[in-house]
Amino acid sequence: MKNILVIGATGQIGSELTMKLRHDLPGGVTVAGYIPGSEPKGKLLESGPAEKCNVCDAKQIAEIVDKYDIDTIYNLAALLSATAERLPLKAWDIQMNGLINVLEIAREKHCAVFTPSSIGSFGPDTPRDNTPQDTIQRPTSMYGVTKVATELLSDYYHIKYGVDTRSVRFPGLISYTTLPGGGTTDYAVEIYYAAVKGEEFVCPLAPGTYLDMMYMPDALKAAVNIMQARERYLVHRNSFNITSMSFDPEGIAAAIRKEIPDFRMRYEVDPVRQSIADSWPNRMDDVCARKEWGWTPSYNLETMTHDMIVNLRLKLGIK
Repeated sequence: MKNILVIGATGQIGSELTMKLRHDLPGGVTVAGYIPGSEPKGKLLESGPAEKCNVCDAKQIAEIVDKYDIDTIYNLAALLSATAERLPLKAWDIQMNGLINVLEIAREKHCAVFTPSSIGSFGPDTPRDNTPQDTIQRPTSMYGVTKVATELLSDYYHIKYGVDTRSVRFPGLISYTTLPGGGTTDYAVEIYYAAVKGEEFVCPLAPGTYLDMMYMPDALKAAVNIMQARERYLVHRNSFNITSMSFDPEGIAAAIRKEIPDFRMRYEVDPVRQSIADSWPNRMDDVCARKEWGWTPSYNLETMTHDMIVNLRLKLGIK
């Protein structure tokens, strides 16, 4: 990777990934692609070039690729799971028609492509514990349907046209930098904000709802490392299971109480989020990612919780 376009650079992953790429790969250029209304600000704007880039506008993407001699595209444009259920046709348009645009441009202009998949690509018939790398994928949400299609289409473009497509199945992602964006696992971000502010947290998922989770620094590491992996070692491409921790709401609340003993939580289950969560794995088996490109996480629940609380207090100005 030398010259990189991040589509969706102001989103939950994109805002942090763009900064990491600029820091870790200073020899080239990393372009922050955004849509009007989501313009980059602060360090994201000041640290490198930014361009209007709607994933549904193939001409716009192609012009940026030519302008900056792009060799790698991170296609992060998407509606997250709960939002996609409210706006299924828009989700399909962004996630599938947008992906076709990216893959066609990559085919024509010889770019590598990273388009993230998710635990949402699995469904209620998938084994829920130690979910295998290769297993049944029959999701029941529009978000999940688009993620399975993303995996298949990305593999198709590699097999048919030789496009270097790669991907990981992200679990729920937790970050103190960006606010949640409509995902089923967003409660695991919102809970830290409530705890640091001294507020009672109202949990939208039921007790005992285990889900794979990951701290954002590990997710960013995975997104960079998979694109740098030697191609000859990759048996799989789209998409690798990766994970670092699995917990239910009681587990994360217990970890928070070790740092904030008077933290309070109660439940008001959101049926939409709960039905989505119930169709997802408790924990994925990521042995293939570990073997094929050396994946290993750096954070567990305890170390993540401490880091989240420290940084949120700084961010919010709370002692």
